[in-house]
Amino acid sequence: MSTKTGAQIAAEAFQQKGIKYIFTLSGGHITPLYQYLEHSNITLFDTRHEQAAVFMAEAWGRTQREPGVALVTAGPGFTNALTSIANARQANSPLVLISGCVGIDSCEKLDLQDMRQAPVIEPMVKKALICQKPERVAEFIDIAFRTAISGRPGPVYLEFPVDVLNAEVPVEAVKRVHTKVDSHFVDLDNAAKLIDMMKEAKKPIIIAGSGSWYSDAPDELQRFVENTGAPVFTSAMGRGTVSDTHPLCFESSLAIRPGASLAANLGTDLVIMLGSRISLYYIFGDIFNPAAKFVQVDTEAEELGRNKSVDLPIVSDIKAFLKECNRILEKGAKKGMADAYAPWIEELKKSDAESKEQAKVNWESNDEPIHAMRLAKEINDFLDKDDDIVCTDGGDTQIWMGMTRTARKPAHYLDSGIYGCLGVGIPYANAAKLMNPDKRVCLMIGDGSVGLNFMEFETAVRKKLNIVVCISNDLGWGMIRHSQQLRLGHAIEDGTFIGRVDYHKLVEDLGGKGILVEKPEDIRPALEEAFKSDVPVCINVMTDPETISPGSVALANLGGYKAE
Repeated sequence: MSTKTGAQIAAEAFQQKGIKYIFTLSGGHITPLYQYLEHSNITLFDTRHEQAAVFMAEAWGRTQREPGVALVTAGPGFTNALTSIANARQANSPLVLISGCVGIDSCEKLDLQDMRQAPVIEPMVKKALICQKPERVAEFIDIAFRTAISGRPGPVYLEFPVDVLNAEVPVEAVKRVHTKVDSHFVDLDNAAKLIDMMKEAKKPIIIAGSGSWYSDAPDELQRFVENTGAPVFTSAMGRGTVSDTHPLCFESSLAIRPGASLAANLGTDLVIMLGSRISLYYIFGDIFNPAAKFVQVDTEAEELGRNKSVDLPIVSDIKAFLKECNRILEKGAKKGMADAYAPWIEELKKSDAESKEQAKVNWESNDEPIHAMRLAKEINDFLDKDDDIVCTDGGDTQIWMGMTRTARKPAHYLDSGIYGCLGVGIPYANAAKLMNPDKRVCLMIGDGSVGLNFMEFETAVRKKLNIVVCISNDLGWGMIRHSQQLRLGHAIEDGTFIGRVDYHKLVEDLGGKGILVEKPEDIRPALEEAFKSDVPVCINVMTDPETISPGSVALANLGGYKAE
């Protein structure tokens, strides 16, 4: 009688799913899986920390619109992955986290790295699964994958006890399931209602969020914008679904960004949110004109009306919904809409130009130490091709880049998202380069954040991922320091001050290239030199510790301080 182990069944199921990479850090409880993946067509991509492995899987899921896969060992391997999972959950990133654990027979025996893992992670994921029978391994993998990508994407947890992986079962007893889920459901009736509301509006705005990307709606979205003549703003993974260079796209929807967003939010009479959530980024809905009508389209009913009453709530796939809207518009309903919105478009163009003119003082600053927004502008101007990929990580640093980056193409700009998680940067950049070896990949990261997964520079060197990392080195935890200054009148040095660290020299010792920049005019030459290199590069840019970003101001006002 022919038999197979649970680990062998799992490896075969992974291959059936077409997985190319599993991001991982090794351990005894997952060695059975390594054994059967070793000579397969799946690459085990090993990192220096489990957190980084899951961040890489998250970046894969976000940009490929299919579940990224991370594999960690029991106990501390599992707990090291939790921060990344929390970030993925908030960002709606599709991924499957697979963890080993002690054998079923070893429970409550004080075995090595034993803990109850599923109850810990269950509130953080879409679904937590424990497979306790080897013949059901492939079935559980299928459940995990289809759950991660269906509806609103997100992380799924799958646990395999080591004795289940090692157990042998007859081949004929193995249950094999391979299900592909198509969740492009559409609300046809409300498409017509939306068009009617748009005909009554004079100052509509469209906000396209992550749902527009995950539903593969960029083409339908651009058609919708052009059919109506309405202005569009983008957010999160929706950045680039309509290029910032499109005449009807006014870039990011965040009001802190130089441009027309603040004026649009305050002046609009109709807000159309497509796969975007009413979160802190919109002051929980309070940033919008209270007299404006509100339409929200999302795959999850629970999002409709979070923090704000919605006049037209629509549960629907974004792509399918826009396709129906375009059908109605192209049958004649769009007549006169663009003309009606033309004065509004001109008003937004004026606001956009005025706001950006005010921002030039920072973008073009010649101050020393360097203004971090000048660094962001230099990176943005240098990486000016559609295929260039920019990642960002940090507190103030992420804010400066978010206020600056021109998104020309979807899935080419990555930040942590609403969870505000530090340490994502180098793993995201490594994943982006792994997926796009012929594209330029640049990370702008704070000197605080860079310490969290610094050894992933070694991963980049070892794996020959020639990323370029620009550190905005303001000598410490700038966002916290500045928010303390604003609320307390001074920064608490313990915990917010790091001091000067020659990160570029550390990267050189790991086998990369290091460049120190202390003058603004030296940033571009450093970028030119970096992108000619055949190894990963760290550009250590000494930035002004005193510049305060809008993010620091917001943090100071969140209520976390008691003013003296």
